[in-house]
Amino acid sequence: MARTAQGEPQELTPAADVPPPPRQNQIIREMLRSNIVTTILAIVLAMLIGGLLIALTDPEVQRAAGYFFARPQDTLLAIWDAVAGAYSALFRGAIYNYTADSFVRAIKPITDTLNFATPLIAAGLGVGLAFRVGLFNIGARGQMLMGIAAAAFVAINVDAPMFIHLPLTIAAGIAGGMVWGGLVGFLKARTGAHEVILTIMLNFVAFYFVSWLLATPGLLQRPGGTQPISPPTPPSAQFPSMFGAPLTVNWGFIVAIAATIFVWWLVERSSLGFRMRAVGENPFAARAAGVNVERIIIYAMAFAGGLAGLAGVNQISGTITSGFGNHIDAGIGFDAITVALLGRSKAWGVFAAGILFGALKAGSFTMQVSQDIPVDIVVVVQALIVLFIAAPPLIRTIFFLPKDESELSAKKRARRAAKAEVAS
Repeated sequence: MARTAQGEPQELTPAADVPPPPRQNQIIREMLRSNIVTTILAIVLAMLIGGLLIALTDPEVQRAAGYFFARPQDTLLAIWDAVAGAYSALFRGAIYNYTADSFVRAIKPITDTLNFATPLIAAGLGVGLAFRVGLFNIGARGQMLMGIAAAAFVAINVDAPMFIHLPLTIAAGIAGGMVWGGLVGFLKARTGAHEVILTIMLNFVAFYFVSWLLATPGLLQRPGGTQPISPPTPPSAQFPSMFGAPLTVNWGFIVAIAATIFVWWLVERSSLGFRMRAVGENPFAARAAGVNVERIIIYAMAFAGGLAGLAGVNQISGTITSGFGNHIDAGIGFDAITVALLGRSKAWGVFAAGILFGALKAGSFTMQVSQDIPVDIVVVVQALIVLFIAAPPLIRTIFFLPKDESELSAKKRARRAAKAEVAS
């Protein structure tokens, strides 16, 4: 029996009489544990660190810091001007240019963002789909290039109206990527070769194969020249602009939305997607349950390659229509890995991540031109976002968020093991 401060006896309240915590507290706790909150805070933290790097590299801040102790307000003002100027330029270049002289010019940045995001979304969906099956697909670059090669052959050599020519070009690009991705799945399923090694090597094979096609007359080299560049994409094989100049977004973005819906349905709602997720969670248990794991691996890599091929089609039919070289992939295949990680391999998460990275890419040019800030700063911010996304416990620790159930159970298991070791 406990006693009060005056020494009088006091009965302890039984644990059963303690009222449960309010339901709203539990709801708030679950919200703070959610992936959405963790992702948003990871982006915020990356932007804060990016702002710090901008301030440290700004010449005006460095000059004012030389007499910081005499007039600290000058340094603080210079830091504010540098960071605010950089991120306002990012906003003007990616979302809305509030300094433009017309409404059309003002909304042009958001169309640039969507234009940059379109191939990132398609390729990111492919990488994310492979992730859901437990496959680390880093071959989106090669799959893009093979999709581009197949689509270019159809675009250049077929003469047909747009309603036939453009769908054929899209189908050829998807087929080229599916063959290249399916080859990886086949080799892994039949021989056990690791998909990371396979995709790395096939990236180089695809790159040099496309380089050979572009350097060989009669294949993809532009007639009448010796430079390794393709002929322009015919207008009937190009994605039409959605709104007309100067707005840059085209109907390829609608195709990317359709691809997102397809991947969401495939993975989350179809029976094939259920088997894919089962293989991704535990291939041994899936095999014991009757799932043909080898076939699922081939299917997954073929779908992933087809989506990367779709990203390649967007490059030659929407972004670069005047002729392409062997660097037409523009690093999108590797950026897709970042997009898939940020989107946590979920279809709509990848879609949102693609738009975010498209915005960072579109806004980085305005930052460089108007504020003289290196584009590399944006690359650093992207890397930091991935770093923090990959470490949710770090984000929860920095922002004092409640621990995830898996972290709590891991701690409990470690505590029990320590007690057992002491007892023994």
